[in-house]
Amino acid sequence: NLKIINKWLVKLLQALLSVLERKERVSTPKTLQEDRTPLNSHIEDKVGIDLLIIRDMFTDESTIGELFLNGERFCDTLELPYRDNLRNISCIPAGQYKVRMRYPRESASRNYLHLLVKDVPNRDFILFHRGNSAKDTQGCILVGQGSQQNIVHNSTLAMDLLLKEIIYLGGENINLIIKNK
Repeated sequence: NLKIINKWLVKLLQALLSVLERKERVSTPKTLQEDRTPLNSHIEDKVGIDLLIIRDMFTDESTIGELFLNGERFCDTLELPYRDNLRNISCIPAGQYKVRMRYPRESASRNYLHLLVKDVPNRDFILFHRGNSAKDTQGCILVGQGSQQNIVHNSTLAMDLLLKEIIYLGGENINLIIKNK
């Protein structure tokens, strides 16, 4: 029963994200864009969306952590081990970063909405995306619901839920802090 519910939730969230992407593509006259008040203006989106990763399990194969969204634990993360920030074989350094949503049409390899970490020193295209093990990343951050050594579980569901929440919070001004425990 739980598997059926999870599959149903994933399909529902994918449909929602697809509708949101189609809406985003529709061009709105500049005058209307300036006058629009967001539907979720009651949320403190002016302050921003805060993501915090606390890395707490380090192996030769991966780095496992916890992702917090605005102070509340949200899901697990998996990254490569730190190897001097070298492209394709290392996670990014601990620190502060800006993040933005990245649409499928901007990507040659991801056909779903995902997140882009901006201004990483000596690195490009560091993403939050789906995947379950270190084999699924070349330096990006994978999210999952549950983890064990070198693996995160239910990555598609975790990614869809994360994006749903970020969209609900306004989808802009996303800040990321990464800390090693």
